Amino acid sequence: MPEPVCQNANFTFPDLSRVLSNGTYFGGNVSAYDWTVDKGNVINTNSSGGELAMLLTETNGGTLMSSTRYVHYGQITARVKTGRWAGVVTAFITMSDIKDEIDWEFPGANTTAGQSNYFWQGLVAEPTNGETTGGLTDTFSNYHDYTIDWKPDSLTWSIDGTAVRTLQASDTKGPDGVVRYPNTPSRIQFSIWPAGINSSAAGTVAWAGGMINWQDPDYVAAGHFYALVQSINITCEDPVPPAAGVTSYVYSTNASAFTPQINFSNATTINAAGSLMELGGVWGIRSTVAFVVFLGIFGVLF
Repeated sequence: MPEPVCQNANFTFPDLSRVLSNGTYFGGNVSAYDWTVDKGNVINTNSSGGELAMLLTETNGGTLMSSTRYVHYGQITARVKTGRWAGVVTAFITMSDIKDEIDWEFPGANTTAGQSNYFWQGLVAEPTNGETTGGLTDTFSNYHDYTIDWKPDSLTWSIDGTAVRTLQASDTKGPDGVVRYPNTPSRIQFSIWPAGINSSAAGTVAWAGGMINWQDPDYVAAGHFYALVQSINITCEDPVPPAAGVTSYVYSTNASAFTPQINFSNATTINAAGSLMELGGVWGIRSTVAFVVFLGIFGVLF
């Protein structure tokens, strides 16, 4: 499907009216929703002017929230409070349809550091491309502004307006001449996920700070672990600004064996099947209510 084109925006969460709680019902209509919950649960805390809380429970497997629009280079700043529990990871990333990925990740066992990383087309490099930035004030108790500044030739990660890491695209070129650098339109995603569980690899559990303690007093009191998102600011920096009428990005033929060509398009991003699913969900509720009312009347009459 064509991918909805980037649009400058500043998102806050005084309510959840622009967040679709079940992402499987999203049909590509970006005028209806800015975010989809693809897994798990979110709530609105209504504190500090409104915050979105992503929840992790022992049964929901964590929460993943995605933007409905894509970004093809630009600056994204998210104001976030992370989790603080061993085995629980908070993340703010970009992810493309072919698994180009840029990360901010926060293993909960260490609330004074953030980890930056990137992946190209899902390749897990050895050694890893991850780096850790320490010296932060408690990331659970304090909001910090985490920025991904993604340009065609460089990538910069910043915290509270200060650059902490810069990557040049040219530095990712391998001996085969292939530049392994994220370069395809990507959704913005936020998550809280359980790394410290039995099904995770031993290395993942160790990286996350150990196994999750589901008897932690915070979890027992609230019934969940959580991470908070207060605001998200997006400034699009497409290599060529889209002309009037452009609605989407589309993949074209590969410029090389590994580099897909991305074009602007005025093709619709609305998926008829997805739209019918969404309509079906609403119609199903209305039909059920109507049927119950009918049964009630039937019972009174007979």
